[in-house]
Amino acid sequence: MPAFNEEASVGAVVREVFAALPDVTILVVDDGSADTTAEEAAAAGALVAILPFNLGVGGAMRTGFRYAIENDFSNVVQIDSDGQHDPLGVPALLAELATADLVLGARFAGAGDYRATGPRQWAMVALASILSRTSRTRLTDTTSGFRASGPRAVALFAEHYPAEYLGDTIEALVIASRSGLVIRQVPVAMRQRAGGVPSHNPFRAAAYLARAGLALVFAMIRPPSTYRVGGSA
Repeated sequence: MPAFNEEASVGAVVREVFAALPDVTILVVDDGSADTTAEEAAAAGALVAILPFNLGVGGAMRTGFRYAIENDFSNVVQIDSDGQHDPLGVPALLAELATADLVLGARFAGAGDYRATGPRQWAMVALASILSRTSRTRLTDTTSGFRASGPRAVALFAEHYPAEYLGDTIEALVIASRSGLVIRQVPVAMRQRAGGVPSHNPFRAAAYLARAGLALVFAMIRPPSTYRVGGSA
């Protein structure tokens, strides 16, 4: 669970996940927060890794994947610490891992009423079209942060999870598909944030399309051998 300045919500989210999934281990990666995110997460019963400065979601998730490898966890589920993801959707993601390596919780696949508008919507539609062809499966929500990784994906991402902006979503999908992983999606409903500040506002949304396009281009031009697990090319 990556978390950056989420003191208002992270404790409640951790407790909700434990209530829905009592047998899981929760690792909150405090991504250089300036508030009491780490303390709130620990008080709710989560393990906490504290990064010395803000790396972004990709850097926090790479920390989580490396923790999973070092502690023999086969599957990793990423869930936002702002309360937007319903943990009751986790079993559906894990069930799909029986025949896939990476499963996305898709907001635009028939569940819930989440909507994107303007440049963000255009970017999401274009990315979904391109990445569906790359991954050879229909994807409608390639920027979803609600996703489950099986053993092959955990091993790959522990070494190659991108830390750049949008790399944790777009580039991670490119890496997975070019490494031969099977990608699927299941419908999920997105909720409103329980606290904190949204990462997108009208100004940032205007820059979203260009950044998303650049992230995709850089991901596509890197040679596939870059992503080999267990050693460099």
